[in-house]
Amino acid sequence: MCKITFFFAHMQIFLYFCSRFNMFHSMKQRFSILLTALLIGQIMVAQVHITTADPDTWSTEELRPYVNQTVIFDIPIVVSTISGSNYTVGPFRIFQPENQGVLYSDAYNNTIRINSSGVFTLTGAPSGHRTGERIYGLKVKVGSSPNQLSWQGGTWRGNSKEELKNADIRKMLNIEDDCDECLVVCGFNVENYFMTWGSMGAASYEEHQKQRAKTKATLKKINADIYGFCELQLGNEAIKEICGDLNALFPERNYKYFNDLKSGTSQKSDFLYDANKVEPVADTYVYTDKEVAYRKKMVCFRQKSNGERFIFSINHFKAMNTGDEARRVVEAQMVVNLYNSYRQNALVRDNDVLFMGDMNSYAKAKPIQVFTKSGMIDLHRAFHADSSYSYVYSNMAAYIDHALCSKQLYRQVTGMAVLHINSDEPRSSSYSQGNDATMFRSSDHDPVIVGLHLDSTLSRTYDPYINSADLGADSISFYYVYSNAKEEPLVYFDLHTVNGFTVCPPTKIKYNGELKEQRTKYYTLTADNPNLPDELKQMLPLPNGVYILRFFYDGQVHAYKFIVR
Repeated sequence: MCKITFFFAHMQIFLYFCSRFNMFHSMKQRFSILLTALLIGQIMVAQVHITTADPDTWSTEELRPYVNQTVIFDIPIVVSTISGSNYTVGPFRIFQPENQGVLYSDAYNNTIRINSSGVFTLTGAPSGHRTGERIYGLKVKVGSSPNQLSWQGGTWRGNSKEELKNADIRKMLNIEDDCDECLVVCGFNVENYFMTWGSMGAASYEEHQKQRAKTKATLKKINADIYGFCELQLGNEAIKEICGDLNALFPERNYKYFNDLKSGTSQKSDFLYDANKVEPVADTYVYTDKEVAYRKKMVCFRQKSNGERFIFSINHFKAMNTGDEARRVVEAQMVVNLYNSYRQNALVRDNDVLFMGDMNSYAKAKPIQVFTKSGMIDLHRAFHADSSYSYVYSNMAAYIDHALCSKQLYRQVTGMAVLHINSDEPRSSSYSQGNDATMFRSSDHDPVIVGLHLDSTLSRTYDPYINSADLGADSISFYYVYSNAKEEPLVYFDLHTVNGFTVCPPTKIKYNGELKEQRTKYYTLTADNPNLPDELKQMLPLPNGVYILRFFYDGQVHAYKFIVR
């Protein structure tokens, strides 16, 4: 605006002198017209807004008409990489293609295209931010090339260290404050937590103490009822130390571990559980094959408060750097076969199963298809569309730390979350290179957390369904119907942009009214609704664009596509 004012002032002086001489009268008229056109053009340029990014067609070339001009993005912009003072940003994060689509599918190929031509280099932005953060209302000047942007302003929100420090894990999982029967289950690759120095993990006792402090800070934040760990040292010493630290942090709990009667310098997977909340009802089943022994385990837990049970399977598949995907496919089939056998155990007799762990396979890779084709539900997808990740490699986000469950258990899942304390942190923050004792970069993998409200009656007391839905700029409305209900149905909704960006996280529908044999409920959410998440309130009215409104209930996800104009 200063440049416009400067130009306008000088033009006014010129026109003043023109007015003093009649012979310049026609020139004055021409310059008046020119001045008006220039001012209108400057105003129009200042008001250019980018309101949508279609993943099927988007590229930075969309900004070609605005080279050397200022634009404002009305859609959230996400940070993919940080290199010094330069940020790589775009409407889409840089994802590993096989995390977004089956090999060579349209989604796979489109991700490759977006990664190469859909992101910008942003310069001049404030320092101190992390990858994964979002910028709302980003105002930039487009450089001489449309993929070069310079910072003019914007609001940072989401995935900052401060927000993660203050995050409420139970709220992230949609667990009500008074739900004492709900369980928090965590799967976490602890990046070679070893008690012998130099073989794997820490190089010295002093370095291990830094690793220990960061691991303690992470587990204190999560405060789970049950943990499934990967990359522990074989034997009891490593898990015994973690167990002791947790019991010291939480005196009201009673964490226990399984004695595996083994020792050595190999990795293992294992469980840690609060014996005040749950107890094992059958022997832990360990699948031992010579290549990845003791890295796939399964146990059935019974919840003490209500007697409900579920099978927990923790897994660590063969590393991807071997290139042996066929081997991981075999491992996945082993685990599914083991479940089908284990659930027939006379002490188990339950179909509820939760598979977690580092499976060293992207979301759409063949090993994970073994699970989904056998009827298991990918909780990353069910709760976060295609925006979920737990690991970053070569600047590409993905999740290789999985959470999948049977359809029977899905109806008892309150929510699923990934705590992004590690994958978005630089290696320099790790225990081997840094000196802080915080939870950040306690591992190279993010913890994956699942909320459970175990209730075997959920599969037969009601049959809810959404029979219509509508999405507007400032409201969400829908009808849902249920029958044979003895209690309020568990129905959740969430909202994503068409590119999978989370606008509203999974939110439980609260029903207030008398429960009858059959009930039709009309439900409307607006900005003044106390049940609406703060993040969605801040987004209302919704910017123009294409959205996916999804409901999950009855072990299924039902999606509706809407255009907001």
